[in-house]
Amino acid sequence: MKAGIYLHIPFCKSRCSYCDFATDVFKNAETVERYVNALCLEITNYELRITTSIETIYFGGGTPSLLTSGQLEKILNTIYQKFSVEKNAEITMEMNPATMTIETVRGYRGLGVNRASFGAQTFDDTELKRLGRKHTAQDVRSTIELLRAAGFTNVSFDLIAGLPRQTLKDWERKLTEALKLNPEHLSLYLLEIHEGTPLAEQIRSKRQPLPDEDLSAEMYELMLDKIAAKGFRQYEISNFSQPDFESKHNSKYWLCEPVFAFGVSAHSFDGKARRANERDTNKYVSLIEKGESAIVYEEEIDLASEFVFLGLRMMQGVDLAAFKMRFGVDLLSKYAEDLERLSALGLVEIIENRLRLTGKGALFSNEVFAAFV
Repeated sequence: MKAGIYLHIPFCKSRCSYCDFATDVFKNAETVERYVNALCLEITNYELRITTSIETIYFGGGTPSLLTSGQLEKILNTIYQKFSVEKNAEITMEMNPATMTIETVRGYRGLGVNRASFGAQTFDDTELKRLGRKHTAQDVRSTIELLRAAGFTNVSFDLIAGLPRQTLKDWERKLTEALKLNPEHLSLYLLEIHEGTPLAEQIRSKRQPLPDEDLSAEMYELMLDKIAAKGFRQYEISNFSQPDFESKHNSKYWLCEPVFAFGVSAHSFDGKARRANERDTNKYVSLIEKGESAIVYEEEIDLASEFVFLGLRMMQGVDLAAFKMRFGVDLLSKYAEDLERLSALGLVEIIENRLRLTGKGALFSNEVFAAFV
């Protein structure tokens, strides 16, 4: 079983109102350089013995596109010295619109980054301002042009449905604009309100309306229709791609394959246990510089349970024969009571020896997943 590597770059030019990731507002180049040095030191000092090759590398954040080409090269060289990376590994970098030039994008491509992913979120400048995003809709279009000019042939971007005050017609218009840009991959999310975020406070104080769940469901169904008509295949609840452009890295999480993660708040999985790093950037850097571990959480997991609920995120579902071979028990017997209830609600079904979500189940997936957590 091959593995992936995740690297968290926490710096952003501003904090989005809905974001609950570990991020820091970019202050100066020295802070980023110190962080990059700590990240490389954590990779170098990684003690877990790795016997598998690495086939995906993913730079997430934050805004990894705030890195210079020199900083990216330093991180990649550290990885290549520590791990056995496959020659044609998928290397993804998250890039925020309006944070790049043609020179920096060409620099990333020249260093082996072969997949770009960025947060468009919406094509409405007013909505972008409400979300705390610093880019405009035109910046999104310009970013696609930059990436194509730099030789990127695998581009993905995110859109969010169910934003406060967003109508079904608004959402349809955004989808149409997104599809005109011809990306190879789209991640389309329904807005989630996370406690502690500015958006949650705005809704609590009634400065923003609470999103309409029924309207969000309509948006999701509209999305499925428009995406399919353009040749996209839904391979996971929120992810769609043209043929052969599925995210190999993200698929590792859903298939319970190992991902070794570095950086502040990074979450690793070695096939048996999950580990999480310190969430505060300054504390993380300090721990690494002192030669100490940044891991603050470690837990062995019920892999059978995770194999089911993560596998259900994918449209192919969970292969019943593969489950029995891997865990030595029959899935339908092990979870008989929960599956009977979920089936009666029309949320799951069994087709061709696979347990899968129904269309209704995709809309109420959190209720399904709760049965296996």
